Amino acid sequence: MSVEVKNLTKIFGSQRAVDNISFTVAKGQILGFLGPNGAGKSTTMKIATCYLPPTEGTILVNGEDVTLAPVSVRRQVGYLPEHNPLYLDMYVKEYLQFVGNMYGLKGGFLSNRVKEMVQLCGLTAEQTKKIGSLSKGYRQRVGLAQALIHDPEVLILDEPTTGLDPNQLQEIRALIRNIGQEKTVIFSTHIMQEVSALCDRVVIINKGEIAADSEVAALANRHKGEVHTIAEFESAVNIELLHEITGIIAVEVLDQHTYRIRSMPGKDIRSSIFGLASAHNWSLVGLRQEENSLEKIFQELTNKK
Repeated sequence: MSVEVKNLTKIFGSQRAVDNISFTVAKGQILGFLGPNGAGKSTTMKIATCYLPPTEGTILVNGEDVTLAPVSVRRQVGYLPEHNPLYLDMYVKEYLQFVGNMYGLKGGFLSNRVKEMVQLCGLTAEQTKKIGSLSKGYRQRVGLAQALIHDPEVLILDEPTTGLDPNQLQEIRALIRNIGQEKTVIFSTHIMQEVSALCDRVVIINKGEIAADSEVAALANRHKGEVHTIAEFESAVNIELLHEITGIIAVEVLDQHTYRIRSMPGKDIRSSIFGLASAHNWSLVGLRQEENSLEKIFQELTNKK
């Protein structure tokens, strides 16, 4: 495996930011590392890139421990942090040469790598411009170019599409998809559309713990065929009575007065809910069916606690 996370824990004071998680990522795979804000995604990535030490457990990159061999691991990893730290007063080409020098690249080899990255990341027309004059999309391209300049085997991207417009999104997605054919990519996001567009597999983390580890297709087929009905009342109702409706699988409380009710495939329970509300004088203010999308599955998995 290119990347192996083994019983990883990170504690800040009294907070367990990452709580005993384990997963692996194979070469040539784009892994979507998902979770809501504060779930522990960035902390895990900072440990994988040797910016933070683990409290317990470890991460192996091509068999090398991030704690025991940090210099070697850094040579094998390209990293684009969530907040892209660029030198805005430097020119694009100048900046890539600077980063290449930091990795020990020299002479003609460095010049060739800079040319390759400029072409790969679509920066030909911008290479003589100051980074500070570039749009957010092009700055992200520069960030990807610097992460790739030393030809790493593993690429770690922390929410690289945040704040991009639709055209920029498509361009960055295509670039990452192209890179992922040869590299191992760990792609952090909380946007489910990114998963469908880019990822082979997903690991969902919630409050420091793994909530799911699945192929994208298998995750999308979770609860396949079930009917999901959203029922909204003026006040809280007796959930046990909802469970007694024929065909009910589960009832999830979305907020104080709103419920997601899962029923068996092909079972439309809206008339039964209406009848139950009428019999118990519950004021029903909304009743609708919803599609079982990746977004809903993500919400279900990350709202359990």
